[in-house]
Amino acid sequence: QVHLVESGGGSVQAGGTLRLSCVYSESRWSSYCMAWFRQSPGKEREAVALIDTDGGSTQYPDSVKGRFTISQDNAKSTLYLRIDGSKPEDTATYYCAADGGGLWAGCPRFSKGPVRADLFRYWGQGTQVTVSS
Repeated sequence: QVHLVESGGGSVQAGGTLRLSCVYSESRWSSYCMAWFRQSPGKEREAVALIDTDGGSTQYPDSVKGRFTISQDNAKSTLYLRIDGSKPEDTATYYCAADGGGLWAGCPRFSKGPVRADLFRYWGQGTQVTVSS
């Protein structure tokens, strides 16, 4: 069982910066890919950042590329998402997720289309981000 707990959400004015954190715990870590998703009312859950746990390679969709940065600190068992140059359309609930071992070949590729939320077995409870104009 993997437990994920997000924090760091809040309100920020457009152009501001936020850093979200996700502390994860598992007695025997087996996930190959971790991710940040977001969801706003009436919309599907959308992947905004992926990181391969083995090697640390990262990916972003074009909608956030250059503004979002995903990173991990294994010593602290923490996943981060830094949001720079925030925009009102970034307003959403943000979730961290871990695949739980199913993505043995590594993270899926945004180049092949939207990343499915059902590929990730474990989820945090979410943290709200609100960006005002």
